[in-house]
Formats: sequence, C-alpha cells, structure tokens
Amino acid sequence: MPEYLGIDTSNYTTSAAVYISEENRIVQVKRLLPVKPGELGLRQSDAVFHHTKQLPELVEQLYSDASLGRPAAVTASARPRNVEGSYMPCFLAGEGFARSFAAIERIPLFTTSHQIGHILAALYSADRFDLIKERFIAFHVSGGTTDCLLCEPDEENIMKITQIGASLDLKAGQAVDRTGVMLGLSFPCGPELERLAVNAYKRFKVKPVIKDGNCCLSGVENKCRTMLDAGEKPENIARYCLDMITATITAMTDHAISLYGELPLLFAGGVMSDKLIREEVLIRYPGSSFAEPEFSCDNASGTAIFGYLKSNGVR
Repeated sequence: MPEYLGIDTSNYTTSAAVYISEENRIVQVKRLLPVKPGELGLRQSDAVFHHTKQLPELVEQLYSDASLGRPAAVTASARPRNVEGSYMPCFLAGEGFARSFAAIERIPLFTTSHQIGHILAALYSADRFDLIKERFIAFHVSGGTTDCLLCEPDEENIMKITQIGASLDLKAGQAVDRTGVMLGLSFPCGPELERLAVNAYKRFKVKPVIKDGNCCLSGVENKCRTMLDAGEKPENIARYCLDMITATITAMTDHAISLYGELPLLFAGGVMSDKLIREEVLIRYPGSSFAEPEFSCDNASGTAIFGYLKSNGVR
C-alpha cells in the first residue's frame, strides 16, 4: 500500500514519520535535541550535529516496524517558512538525508516548509483535511513563531500562506521557555510550566500588547522576573505567563476575524498543545480545531502527508 516518508529536523526535535495513505494512519518517531540544564536552546551548529547523530537512529527505529514497506516518496522540511530568506541550517540535516535516500531508491523527493508541516499535521490530527480546499485562519505558535496566518489552496505548495499577524519581538514559545528556566524547569519548558500553572491559586489581570494585529511578548518575561524577585509563588507566575499568551492569541484572532470574517480556525505548534491555553481559546471560539499534543509539537507527520498530497495531485 502507498506509504510516504517525512523528515523534519527543527531547532527542537529530530522527527521521522510514515503516512500510510490507504489506512490514513501515521507511524512516527521523534527525539528532542539535548539541551544542558539552565540553557535556552542550541546553537545551529550544535543542532546540526545532534540531528546528524539522531536521524539515522530514528529512521532505524521507525523501520524496525515490520509492517512498513518501501516509501513511494520522501519529503523533508527544508526551511522554516515559504517566504524569501527563510533559512535555518538545522533543516539541512533532514533535507540532505532525504535527497540521498530519494536518489538511491529512485523515488520522488519533495521539500516543504516546517510551518506547512505543522499545519498539515494539525489538519490530520483534527480530522479537517477538508480545509485544504478552503480558506481558513491558522495559528502557528511555537519557539520560533507566533504567527496568525491566512491559508488558501495553492497548486504548487498545497497551501498559500499569508501572514496576518506575528510577534514583533519574543515568540510565545520563547516566553514559555524563558519563564520556565527562570523557575528552574527543564528546557523545553512547556509541559512542566503547564503542570506548575495548574496549581496556581492566584490570577493576575493581563493586557496583551497588540499593534495592527501583531503582538509584543517581551514584557511577559520582564513581568515574570519582577514577580519572582518580589517573592511571588512559581505556580502563580507560570499561570500569568500562560494567561498572557492566551490573551495575546485571542486578541490576534479577533483582529484576523475583523479582516477576513469568521473563517474556520486551526491552532498548531508546540505552545498550542498546552491544555490551559486550549480550554480558554475554545471558550472564546467554539468549534476551533486543534492538533493533539503529539501532532502539535514538532513532528514529521505533516511533512509525510505533504508528499502524499503532491504525489496524488491533491490541490
């Protein structure tokens, strides 16, 4: 049966996945890049090194599943976004592997953006593949992006993405990680910060900073530092951080709706796997679609699905 291999080597995670089209099923493996305690990520040269080491191991692990056969195509995330100048060296590791594999196996090679991979993975997880042929509004909220996006069908790239709003400084995932490291949590800090915030017994008023649909989040880190220095409890600081991100996302969503109307809403990216944020957004926008956590954090599932869509002429 047709199977499609996807590779994604982001600044956080090494990922490989197979999309089995006849079963609409994903088999995936992934591993976080190792970050030393107290640090906020890796230099690109170190990320490339770790991907080079981890990717063969993960592909071996993936294909230890005897039910998987020879892929019909391979796709790699080759850039963060489909815009001019979008580049990160970490994606070279996955793209180089995919090019070599495609040449040896004589199968089609496709490349896409990390962002489109996130959105396709979210559509798969939310069972909303129907949106590929429609206009919809998507959020990609992670350590590298806090983007509100207009998505439209596109013949070449499956979807055309137009930025409606973005962060002008700190990204939401960076705010989460910097706050988490400040509180002694391990990087990346999202899951631990959420567990801490659940136990908050105090909530603070939040006021997002929005400029023409764009946001500014650097104040979150500064406010959390001030709260910590004043003796505020870590769980209350964690909740403030997540509440501020939630308020920012809803304000950006309101702006997008004011411009484009009430289009379907999709939320993707590692930050959107946070259950507290998700619950608040769903109260405000019932019917919104979310990826499950395993398809919201960095993964290669959407990249594999891109290869299926391109191979089968899906527009």
